[in-house]
Amino acid sequence: MPIRRFGGHRSLVSHSQTPKLSYGYTKMNISRSGYRVFSANSTTACTELAKKITERLGVELGKSVVYQESNSETRVDVKESVRGQDIFIIQTIPRDVNTAIMELLVMAYALKTSCANNIIGVIPYFPYSKQCKMRKRGSIVCKLLASMLAKAGLTHIITMDLHQKEIQGFFSFPVDNLRASPFLIQYIQEEIPDYRNAIIVAKSPSAAKRAQSYAERLRLGLAVMHGEAHHSESDMADGRHSPPLSRTTTGHTGLELPLMMAKEKPPITVVGDVGGRIAIIVDDIIDDVEDFVAAAEILKERGAYKIYIMATHGLLSAEAPRLIEESAIDEVVVTNTVPHEVQKLQCPKIKTVDVSMILAEAIRRIHNGESMAYLFRNIAVDD
Repeated sequence: MPIRRFGGHRSLVSHSQTPKLSYGYTKMNISRSGYRVFSANSTTACTELAKKITERLGVELGKSVVYQESNSETRVDVKESVRGQDIFIIQTIPRDVNTAIMELLVMAYALKTSCANNIIGVIPYFPYSKQCKMRKRGSIVCKLLASMLAKAGLTHIITMDLHQKEIQGFFSFPVDNLRASPFLIQYIQEEIPDYRNAIIVAKSPSAAKRAQSYAERLRLGLAVMHGEAHHSESDMADGRHSPPLSRTTTGHTGLELPLMMAKEKPPITVVGDVGGRIAIIVDDIIDDVEDFVAAAEILKERGAYKIYIMATHGLLSAEAPRLIEESAIDEVVVTNTVPHEVQKLQCPKIKTVDVSMILAEAIRRIHNGESMAYLFRNIAVDD
């Protein structure tokens, strides 16, 4: 039993009466069980999705400042303690893709050096996802970006509708690839009058699996477009055709390898009857819209009386709003994974579906250690 002195007198104090000095340990444990949500971009257009997510979670957006210095260097100032907490960084990708990537990297490293427990990147549209295959003497930029994010300190990523699902294999940490199709299917059912008279269209054979998934869930027919108007990404020359076939050979000339014949696409055709139907073209990304405009013209010629475009990521670069407005397309429906408010002002045909609900639920489940299976229910391997 400890002995305590009071003015020269000794008194016995039991262990139950000994005062305990916590030094804030209890409070620290409470903070370690919490989480914070930050936006890696301070512009209004890019923080809109982050604000919607935090409103659904019932938390405040983390205090930070992200800005470009006069020499175009990115600087991040985190204005609150993140020690021992789970940190979620929301980064939507505006038109300046490379700046957005640097903002994410610098913020992740700043949080890592501030002793954050886990750093989870919420990147609804993953940039450079189209550069996931070898092209002649190019590089697989998507894999490079995955390595950079891991080096900066990210321990987990939440994204949506990767251009190729195999991209998940580039990462050394978990990746949750959420789907936007339930929200787009709900839009079709609620916002397209007489949608049961519609037909789902794949504007190229490579998009047929996605279109088939929509058609089976909506109990609708399927049409596939094929022809010279669309230059599929799979038709581009990749590393298997490098180095070029025509070259000066200084070595042994007796070896004759069979020469692969060049592809020649037939005139554009539509496999499936679209006459008197509503045509709904589905894809994951809509960026340069020339292919979609050409597809819409063909579908109109084949008798479709309304044409909708449904896509997860609405990049809508360059002259896309003007081309859509002047085309036979009736409506373009995209999610808010990418800021496109300016494009909507230029073209009233562009509509937005909010996916902040599923992103907020993913954040909640990851922080609480709950299963993510609920968010992937009824999602097949090919979806």
